[in-house]
Amino acid sequence: MDPYSKFREYMITEMVPALGNFIVARAKGASIWDTNGREYVDAFAGIAVTNAGHGRPEILEAARRQMEKFVHSHTFLYPHEPAADLAEQLASVAPGRLKKCFFGSTGAEANEAAMRLARAYTGRTEFIGLYGAFHGRTTALLSVSGNSRRKRRGGPFLPGATVAPAPYLYRSPFPVTEENAPQIYARLLEDVITCATSGDVAAFIAEPVLGEGGIIVPPRGYFKVVKEVLDKYGILFICDEIQTGFNRTGTLFAIEQEGVEPDILTTAKGLANGWPLSAMIARPEIAAAFQPDDFLTTYGGNPVCCAAALATLEVHKKERLGEASRRKGEWLIGELRRRLADAPCVGEVRGRGLMIGIEFVTDRKTKRPAPDIARAVRERARDLGVLVGQGGIYKNVVRIQPPLVITDVQLEQVLDAVCRSVAETSTTGGTT
Repeated sequence: MDPYSKFREYMITEMVPALGNFIVARAKGASIWDTNGREYVDAFAGIAVTNAGHGRPEILEAARRQMEKFVHSHTFLYPHEPAADLAEQLASVAPGRLKKCFFGSTGAEANEAAMRLARAYTGRTEFIGLYGAFHGRTTALLSVSGNSRRKRRGGPFLPGATVAPAPYLYRSPFPVTEENAPQIYARLLEDVITCATSGDVAAFIAEPVLGEGGIIVPPRGYFKVVKEVLDKYGILFICDEIQTGFNRTGTLFAIEQEGVEPDILTTAKGLANGWPLSAMIARPEIAAAFQPDDFLTTYGGNPVCCAAALATLEVHKKERLGEASRRKGEWLIGELRRRLADAPCVGEVRGRGLMIGIEFVTDRKTKRPAPDIARAVRERARDLGVLVGQGGIYKNVVRIQPPLVITDVQLEQVLDAVCRSVAETSTTGGTT
């Protein structure tokens, strides 16, 4: 039995509607090879994970050295040096007064820890998220995720959780502009606080750029006004940087671009460049609210993963991957907008850094979502040797989130493959 057939036979694949049609054999930089030896440009990075590129020798060597010492020690019961070193490094680069770290294995663990900590510190029980947001697949996190497709068959959800309208300007029901949107959507959040809660809100959780929601980029100034509203009601701000962190949007953490200090920040994905590791970082006085047995995880802060994360941070600094992400992202967004300007099925090209989304519609006037076109573009791009993602509230957004080390030549390949796929798909109406 070939590897792909074996995967389909023995893995639970029913929950993955967009299963690929090949098996990955190896990867390097921004390239992936399948078991047949074909090379693809990886423009999705395992959902924005391998930001520093596949197969980085510095990161692999750091992990190997640690594996030769020991592979596992429970981080919080029997502490180890890699976790202490990583916590120190994260405290030095995190925004504002964020200092105290908790390590998990996944982004969901980090966000769960953040919610538990917010409850412990404030003594409150309610939470607010945003329409279109996604923070993880646990019951608590789905409760603050504003996407019915993700929540399907998952309820009942956490009592006291609600969501507020996200500043999704392309689909705003209000006549908003980049200039007035921050005030309007902050007012909507305040309306949710005063009308849809009991006044017992512990925290507001949001992504600086909504990834799974379709690369929704809030207008500049939104988070600054929102933070003023939250402070008015004594509500903590949990900044979910699981996907936006580690220079994905052009700075180490995306919230830095807003001049806002979160009360708690979570990160994962790019943190260890593929090794399973996540972190929650909080102000010391907030972190002190945790008491014994309030929250813990077996594998969080694994020493091998921490060693890989430390090496990953060095790669980001040495190669100035934030600057690379900004430069490459600005070029690619500009070229996509220019070359797709006349494509009737393209509603909007948006993004920040190398976190880019193309929203597809049946026509630009009605803005009716076109998930079939997005799927067809993704599949045709794969046939042309470029791997992209598909997402959004309506599954009508093609997502481009390559490793930040992607070369200019590879970026040209991504641009050409996507634009060719859009042109061919436009003539077939999304059928393949």
